[in-house]
Amino acid sequence: ALLTALAGSAAAFAPAPVSKASTSLNLNPEAALGENWDPMGFSKMHEIKGAFPNMFPHPQFLEEAEIKHGRMAMLAWTGVWAVSSGLHFPGAPEADDWTNALGVWAREDPGGFGIILAFIMIAEGEGVSHAGDNFRGLSKKVPGDMGFNWMGHGEATVDRYKAVEKRNGRAAMIAMASLFAFKSIPGSVPLMDLFGAN
Repeated sequence: ALLTALAGSAAAFAPAPVSKASTSLNLNPEAALGENWDPMGFSKMHEIKGAFPNMFPHPQFLEEAEIKHGRMAMLAWTGVWAVSSGLHFPGAPEADDWTNALGVWAREDPGGFGIILAFIMIAEGEGVSHAGDNFRGLSKKVPGDMGFNWMGHGEATVDRYKAVEKRNGRAAMIAMASLFAFKSIPGSVPLMDLFGAN
């Protein structure tokens, strides 16, 4: 028994077999830039066995959320760019900085602010009501499709625009996160310092 214990403890310090290290990422660039990019595996979380029922969202919900947040980030980036470039609606309140512009607008023009807020609530309500139960993957709606194709594009063009919209939305989300970090934590985005942003 003593010899077995000694042999077992000696085996713990034996060198492990060395395998050749892989230097390639084995990453498909089309998947990384297109529809199926999911490096963290969030789209598989709803398949976890033993979790509470409906604890994790279905990929339908995740795709709808990604598209919606991408659209909001693209609009936000455009707004920040426009205001920073000196473009303003005539008669609209002006703020010193885009980070406090929403509060200034709500305080100085509550009627206009309320109208825009009501429009956003109606658009959001319509989008959610038509989505169905996409959290559990039971929706019949295609994520991101608001139900109109006013330019009459064909299916191939629509698919290409969807992929482009996702990529641009991802870039805009990163851009807005960078802008917020830059404004709230000085020096957190060194590239902005190099360009002389304020």
